[in-house]
Amino acid sequence: MLSPAHAANGTVRFSSARHSQDGDATHGYDSSIHVASLAEKKRLWWTNALVNSLFIAAWFLFATLLSLYNKWMFSPDRYGFPSPLFVTTAHMWVQFSLAAVLRYALPRHFRPEQMPSRQDYIRKAVPTGITTGLDIGLSNLSLKLITLSFYTMCKSSSLVFVLLFAFLLRLEKFSWRLIGVIFLIFAGVLLMVATETHFVVGGFLLVISASALGGLRWSLTQLLMRNKNMGMHNPAATLFWLAPIMGISLLVITIFVDGWSKIFNSPFFATPGETFKTLFFLLCPGIIAFCMVLSEFYIIQRAGVVPMSIAGIAKEVTTIICAAWFFGDELTPLNITGVAITACGIALYTYHKYKKSMQKDVALDPHGNPLLEDDGDLSDEPVALETGDFGERQRLTLDDEDDDRADEERRDNRVTAHTPPTDDQLLFSVEDEEEDEEAERQSPQTAHRRGSLPPAYPGEDSHELRNVWQEHDDRNG
Repeated sequence: MLSPAHAANGTVRFSSARHSQDGDATHGYDSSIHVASLAEKKRLWWTNALVNSLFIAAWFLFATLLSLYNKWMFSPDRYGFPSPLFVTTAHMWVQFSLAAVLRYALPRHFRPEQMPSRQDYIRKAVPTGITTGLDIGLSNLSLKLITLSFYTMCKSSSLVFVLLFAFLLRLEKFSWRLIGVIFLIFAGVLLMVATETHFVVGGFLLVISASALGGLRWSLTQLLMRNKNMGMHNPAATLFWLAPIMGISLLVITIFVDGWSKIFNSPFFATPGETFKTLFFLLCPGIIAFCMVLSEFYIIQRAGVVPMSIAGIAKEVTTIICAAWFFGDELTPLNITGVAITACGIALYTYHKYKKSMQKDVALDPHGNPLLEDDGDLSDEPVALETGDFGERQRLTLDDEDDDRADEERRDNRVTAHTPPTDDQLLFSVEDEEEDEEAERQSPQTAHRRGSLPPAYPGEDSHELRNVWQEHDDRNG
């Protein structure tokens, strides 16, 4: 069991003591595990922020490269491939293959010992893969009915759905401040991409459904990655188990939306040479997609779905600013206002997370690294509280509710034990005690017995005891 203690220098430390069978504690105290001080919390926060920023930067890079590829691959004046869903399906199988290579080439880093059971895989992994496939499929289908700007406006609502499912699945603690920040960012995104556009009900329903499924699938993915018993706490392992389901889901959607006959009867598969070139352009960018998804999973594992979604909004803001700065894209005053509001919302969210991390207690190991909840079960060992004096320790427990319950029971027992009996239940009275004392004083045997009683115990050494008894005998003699 792990318990905090405030040492003389103000640092809260943990120590564990193993007790022998006779109840005496051994001297095996470990005072190196302690709760992080404010300075240590700041150091951890900036370290995590730096690492997370590197993963977000990698995600930005791979997502940008993939966007450029998609623009070239599907533009009629470029390569002009007719089916984005078919390309995404091919990329899913490339990701599965690369994840399998990592698992078997580097099992120590990418192949956990656990693996999902058939029941867990069907109940937990399959719904996550299907929602991912539906999110991608409905998003692509909606682009056939609405403009890209209207799609971006509607798709930004995925941030609200992410927060909603994070609350429902208890991935985030409910906070009105957090809700206000998220809706501020959402309003900024709406203004950022607001344009004169034609409203299409069918396309709107498709993209809103895709946004809801996107929020659900990211929350389900985080739940999977938190479950070590299923062996999906490693991003490569998560991708290995989810990619086949996502690939099959997209394959079915592609059949109904685009039709395989239309794809394979196109000029892209007319000759063996064209088929080889098409497969090369289809499969090679799957490596970029694999790196992008792996970066997403690492961000989810380290930060969670809400920070990852806000990082996605930050990516959009960066893209718009860069497009206006380098390529001369025109932004209306409304768009500029939306960019400013969104940036303020992202800054407020970052500050909100910083304040929460400063208020949270974090246990550190001897090397200053945070202890995870899964780092061993410390709840079965007795604990001692160190206060600077090694000899003074107090047994504690982690469960405050059990302590309070036990204290209440002890108080009830003491009250019951000290409740005065009724007149019918009295065994002794004050008068009886006075009569007994008077009789005892008048008894000569009692007087002789009182005179022969030894004096108070003076010390712990035997020779002092013998001297006291000798002086007592000399006086009586």
